[in-house]
Amino acid sequence: MTAPTLVYDDDCGFCTWWAEYFDKRTDVRIVGFADLTDDLRERLPADYEDCAHLVTDDGVYSCGASIEQAFVRTDLAEPADEVVAFLRQFDDYQRLRERSYRWVADRRDTWGEFVSRTPPAREKSDDG
Repeated sequence: MTAPTLVYDDDCGFCTWWAEYFDKRTDVRIVGFADLTDDLRERLPADYEDCAHLVTDDGVYSCGASIEQAFVRTDLAEPADEVVAFLRQFDDYQRLRERSYRWVADRRDTWGEFVSRTPPAREKSDDG
């Protein structure tokens, strides 16, 4: 079994902040779009750059589901797992989760003014 892998936009400061958050709190492997291997890219949807993805041996979780799945794997997992299990009982949960993800993602420049890290893709381009 391979470690779950969070694939994210490594040219986004807000996205990088979240990736580092998960990296510090879980054994999920973190890979930016710029560092995708051919094998990993093949597992992603064609429009993979539209959102984050969590790739596991069992499948690929995209957008809001990727963040949900990464979050339940953090050191906060026990209470988060219970909350997510509870929310999944409701028909509208998935729709709300995805709408919320898209709302935040569409405003990541604004959110990046509050929480952000220098994205790896920009560090590389600044050096060369």
